[in-house]
Amino acid sequence: MIAVRAHELDLVACTACGLLCRDVHDGARHVCPRCGAALHVRKPDSLRRTWAFLLASLILYVPANVLPVMHTGALFAGTEAHTILGGIIELWHDGSWDLAVIVFVASVVVPILKMLALAVLALGVHRGWTTRLRERAKLYRMVETVGHWSMLDVYVIALLVALVHFRGIAEVTPGPGIAAFGAVVVLTMFASASFDPRLLFDAGSRHG
Repeated sequence: MIAVRAHELDLVACTACGLLCRDVHDGARHVCPRCGAALHVRKPDSLRRTWAFLLASLILYVPANVLPVMHTGALFAGTEAHTILGGIIELWHDGSWDLAVIVFVASVVVPILKMLALAVLALGVHRGWTTRLRERAKLYRMVETVGHWSMLDVYVIALLVALVHFRGIAEVTPGPGIAAFGAVVVLTMFASASFDPRLLFDAGSRHG
């Protein structure tokens, strides 16, 4: 059976509410009759925006892990700076290995895997790969699923602040690393939202 694409039938799905609408080819701005969102056969500049957000997140990932995410000051212990990895090591040494694993997975492993997955998807479209289309579509759905929990990374950092082992009277002030880390989370969310998975199958149909 030959698959027929929606735009070949002059149909386009609204990305906001999912309504299947009749497409137009007169150059006018067509909007969804149900929610008023602009209709596009494909997300405008999807690949370029995905690469831009992804590269920005990769650049900021370095200071997010190198710069301190918080500074702690204790009455008798002085002031200390804590990075994400430093906090993980401190939790492990304090016997909170379960929390150390949670922080490591949410703040280190997940962001790296998410950026790698988006890079593979964007590179596949850029190079016109026609193999394993279903697997890459599943990979995109996994990235989208993880994206619903993206802000968990920031909450984990807040948890890390609360669980730092203090001695005496202490105060905590945020460091520049927390701003960089928050920017990484937001930029990866934007990269995922900008990517149009239908481009995967467009590449396959051109070479099919």
